[in-house]
Amino acid sequence: MIMLTHFNQDGRAKMVDISDKEASSRVAVARSSIHMNQLVYEAIQQQQIKKGDVLSVAQVAGIMAAKQTSSLIPMCHPIPISGVNITFEWNELDDNLELIIHSEVKTVGSTGVEMEALTAASIAALTIYDMCKAIDKSMTIGSTYLLEKSGGKSGDYKRSN
Repeated sequence: MIMLTHFNQDGRAKMVDISDKEASSRVAVARSSIHMNQLVYEAIQQQQIKKGDVLSVAQVAGIMAAKQTSSLIPMCHPIPISGVNITFEWNELDDNLELIIHSEVKTVGSTGVEMEALTAASIAALTIYDMCKAIDKSMTIGSTYLLEKSGGKSGDYKRSN
């Protein structure tokens, strides 16, 4: 049986006690994406979105989101973030384009930054949607998932597919 750590002896939610855990260097990388049509792609590339430079704003939103994760996810510990990097990569598909978003979050602490990386990638995608929805409301935010993480008691993880 798998024992989940976010429940107390009464089966109610609790924040995990990390006070006895060793501080170590920790890194997490997450991925999300947003699918869009050619018109949205061109507007982003030519900086014709009235709300501003879409990718720059999405980068800042992702960074801000990583720093605010503990305010959004109830059982996340507030942790000192050492660094956040948000990058973008375009992928042409048959009938639309996909903007791939990678977020890398670093800390030195007693708990990992997986949730911060996932939150950063998600909020960057949502920001892009918000800024471009006037052109096309049918944009689709794709799967969001952890690509890899290092550090901590559970060791390293790298997604296989």
